[in-house]
Amino acid sequence: MSDTSPARERASRPLPLDGITVLDLGQIYQGPYAGFLLAMSGARVIKVEPVLGEALRSRLHSLPYAMLNSAKEAVSLNLKSPRGRELFLQLASAADAVLCNFAPGVPERLGIDAPTLWETNPRLVFAQASGYGLDGPDAQRTAMDLTVQAHMGSMSITGFPDQPPTKAGAAFVDFMGGSHLYGAVVTALFEAQRTGVGRMVSTSMAEAAYFTLTTSLQSWHLHGTSERSGNRNAAMSVAPSNVYPCIDGHIALIAAADRHWRSVLEVVGRADLIDDERYCRNGDRAARMDEVDELVSSWTSGRPRSEVAAALSSAGVPVAEVRDLPEIVHDEHLNERGFLQWAELDGLGEIPLPHSPMRWHDSQMRPLTESRSVGADNETVYSEFCGLDADDLAALAAEGVV
Repeated sequence: MSDTSPARERASRPLPLDGITVLDLGQIYQGPYAGFLLAMSGARVIKVEPVLGEALRSRLHSLPYAMLNSAKEAVSLNLKSPRGRELFLQLASAADAVLCNFAPGVPERLGIDAPTLWETNPRLVFAQASGYGLDGPDAQRTAMDLTVQAHMGSMSITGFPDQPPTKAGAAFVDFMGGSHLYGAVVTALFEAQRTGVGRMVSTSMAEAAYFTLTTSLQSWHLHGTSERSGNRNAAMSVAPSNVYPCIDGHIALIAAADRHWRSVLEVVGRADLIDDERYCRNGDRAARMDEVDELVSSWTSGRPRSEVAAALSSAGVPVAEVRDLPEIVHDEHLNERGFLQWAELDGLGEIPLPHSPMRWHDSQMRPLTESRSVGADNETVYSEFCGLDADDLAALAAEGVV
């Protein structure tokens, strides 16, 4: 039977944020990632940078900038100059949303805060991300991914018990912050479409990171503490749950349910232990964690990781090879799905650009495009939004406004 549902009939639907215009004042990772997600969801995102570009451009290698700024237009603007502020107000009067990850108080000092922008555009959504929130005792603390990891406890539970606290290798706090900022913008846009009234929304890196502590908080609640557990379950309540050696590397394995454990035993040739009361239930296995880990590693250590992962995965066990970055960027699954797309970029060579983790079914994925140079779209944007011509822009450039 053919599918005649409305969704099938609209197989070429526009992306959900088609027609939405966003001014992206984001810097480094958090703000630009939110802008990237909005762009990949169909919004017209105009990146507004200082005349020398935002800070991420100045780092030793600009691959991160290329990753986070695809499909955005780029304009330069000195918001600290009166004329620059005036131009921004004109841009904002025709936009649907403004996002930034400025420190608390910066939009007010620049004169581009939400109440000011609402004077000419009451439907505008103004979204501001920060490290610790816009109020409270810690609001003015300078925040970066590293320091928020320390402040919010993730460092204290990462690493091994006999070693110092360790940061996560990935900048997860920045990108959790950016994901929450995206969600805040879209939610407020939904309300503004219904009511005609904009809203200010804010997100906090620290508060976004708190939820990653869930398993460790279980341990704290039960035992009054949660210590570093290496690669084992943070609450030390699941076994097996660890990284195990293979001939050519390691695999990560977790028996999240008793049925997973039974499958592990079948695969490793120890079906004789399936009804052994010492290991039947997860709580019993957790009490014998060292024994369980030894049983698993004695089987994995003599085999290639691909063989181990394939056998356990076929049995329905949550398992994965521990892979390095070259393996990730060449991953067949990620490339075939179009999440990773290789592009030749000036100054960078051939690099993998990631798409949005979100898929909008019945719409084509928005093409990834090369990030723009500083002010590359000044003429187009300022002509459309502010009525400026080439001579006007030349004069503004001479004054250091653009």
